[in-house]
Amino acid sequence: EAEEHATAILGMDIRGFTVHELYVEKASEIDEEYYAAIVFDRSAKKPMAMLSRMGGMDVEEVAETDPEAMRMLHVDPLIGFQDFHGRRLAFEAGIAPDVIRPVGAMLGKLYEVFEREDATLVEVNPLLITKDREVVALDAKVTIDGSALYRHPDVAEMRDVSAEDPQERMAKERGLTYVKLDGNVGILGNGAGLVMSTLDVVAYAGEEFPGSPKPANFLDIGGGASAEIMANGLEIIIGDDQVKSVFVNVFGGITACDAVANGIVQAFELLASRDEHVDVPLVVRLDGNNAELGRKILTAANLPGLEQVDTMDGAARRAAELAAS
Repeated sequence: EAEEHATAILGMDIRGFTVHELYVEKASEIDEEYYAAIVFDRSAKKPMAMLSRMGGMDVEEVAETDPEAMRMLHVDPLIGFQDFHGRRLAFEAGIAPDVIRPVGAMLGKLYEVFEREDATLVEVNPLLITKDREVVALDAKVTIDGSALYRHPDVAEMRDVSAEDPQERMAKERGLTYVKLDGNVGILGNGAGLVMSTLDVVAYAGEEFPGSPKPANFLDIGGGASAEIMANGLEIIIGDDQVKSVFVNVFGGITACDAVANGIVQAFELLASRDEHVDVPLVVRLDGNNAELGRKILTAANLPGLEQVDTMDGAARRAAELAAS
């Protein structure tokens, strides 16, 4: 029976993730199911403890239809989670009186994990009360702050490369800031603020065209624009089959636009040496330090599929138009 059930689960696709490993747990004598979590509340800039006496599969629906069923409490990070916090949450959530203290203690343990592991979420669902009135964390989800992984090499070793998006994995390996989105216009810029603005402008421009083209990614190459960085960025973007056009939006500051233009030219050559080619149209907008010289360099290079547009709005519109055609 174990083999039969394992065969049915292994290889299963769950929300885009393939099951490669199986965790086996003995069956529990369940009397009650609760939900417990410690999550980082970014709006309050504090950890938040959450508890509900209605745990299980439909906890999100419960929280939406009956907000009173989910009790929440912010924790001052300088003071930490105290015993009375756990008792108060358990009492407010309507937890059975005989398990208020052990459930509160369990919340304290979750907070310890949250703090020690640099987590953004420690969630237990369901938190069981057995027939013997024991408190058991049956299933859990833990999300670790990626920026803190250098402090947790043991956790970093758990990384499942097969579950990651190929483009995001490639960007991580090459030290680039990349986030995959669900659109078809590739975005490459220098500076997180500029790239965020570019996403908005492309999304707005895309509304004019059939299919409403949208940004396919967030990719910030940072202040430097060497040929290798540019080539790596373009390789990551064009490796996404959804991308139908690419918008390179650069504002020359410390790195002048002529250096960026040379980087783009050399990136085409570097990709060709890797037996890869930019086979989607590329719209480039250069502005700022040495922008005119940068434009002349790109014009002289006469790169296939590359167009230059002077304004950010115009370039976004052209990139969206090319993606829609």
